[in-house]
Amino acid sequence: MLVRVVKMHFSLAFIAEFKVLFQSVQPKIAAFNGCTGVKLLQDHNNPEIWFTISHWVDETHLNAYRDSELFKTTWALVKPNFQSKAEAWSLLDI
Repeated sequence: MLVRVVKMHFSLAFIAEFKVLFQSVQPKIAAFNGCTGVKLLQDHNNPEIWFTISHWVDETHLNAYRDSELFKTTWALVKPNFQSKAEAWSLLDI
């Protein structure tokens, strides 16, 4: 099992739009072949910091998602609104 953690830093002005966007794509991501779950978390102390945590059968499935139109379209909407470069980690669930 592979756990993907992505940290994103947005301006306060984009947060409401991001929450709506994530609510619309979250079921699609969760239904993607090889995804066993995905959720969104907001930092307790800084409302501009958000994390997505997704669980994947393996790296092949994660990469298939990252090559998909769903990811490319969503990322194109989100990326211009970063206050700083997103950080991502792929972790093994042992």
